[in-house]
Amino acid sequence: MEYRQTRAAPGAAAFAALSARAINVLECLYTLLWTAGWISVSLIRQAVTGRRDLALEMARTHWAPGLVGPAGGLTVEGADAIDWNRPYLVVANHESLLDICVLFMAVPAPLRFLLKEEMRRVPFLCGYARATGMLFISREDRRAGPLLRRQVAGLLGSGRTLCLFPEGTRSRDGRLGEFKSGSFQAAIDAGVDVLPIALHGTGRVLPPTGFFRTCRGPMRATVGTPIRVDGRIGAAGRQAVAREAQDAVAAMLGRR
Repeated sequence: MEYRQTRAAPGAAAFAALSARAINVLECLYTLLWTAGWISVSLIRQAVTGRRDLALEMARTHWAPGLVGPAGGLTVEGADAIDWNRPYLVVANHESLLDICVLFMAVPAPLRFLLKEEMRRVPFLCGYARATGMLFISREDRRAGPLLRRQVAGLLGSGRTLCLFPEGTRSRDGRLGEFKSGSFQAAIDAGVDVLPIALHGTGRVLPPTGFFRTCRGPMRATVGTPIRVDGRIGAAGRQAVAREAQDAVAAMLGRR
């Protein structure tokens, strides 16, 4: 019996590629409209009710689930063991734009982020970030570092939880980058524990390369054990905290 290997016609392959591209464009458009809509609604409700952090709560309960659910859903592990009445400096690996949505859902407390300076130029997002007390980091201006650390320490010291990505940027290949130690000094100054969280699957669902190339799949967030900062002094102290946080995330990712 003779077997023949069949190949897809060039026209069919081109149509499939075009269809996938069109779906990606629609998904991107949905994300933008969904985000702009919930930013507007949450800020209006916060202004009308006068409830501090209402816009952040709505990000966790409405905005983020509307993006994470269609993308494949999220499982959160370890959150029940954490005292969420205390503030934390949350640190996580960074592989996707979905990481912020996932972290909003994984942390059952008002969560603020340290955002890149470029985010100031994004419509709606800049206004939301300012209204909710988020902070911006400028990589080009090294003189801004000490001021930013004081701002972060002040925010943590006032009882608020802040999240940052100590790798500095999204991983392009899924590997965990080195955690920059400077960002941990604010937690030491404020006397606030560092909480490591490992994010699984976000880079596969929405990779950092290409134009919004989504691939639906399950995502998971593993909440680790808080890292104490008591007694950590100077450069050696913050470097030790950074190593512990990186090792904790790596272990939860299964990359040790």
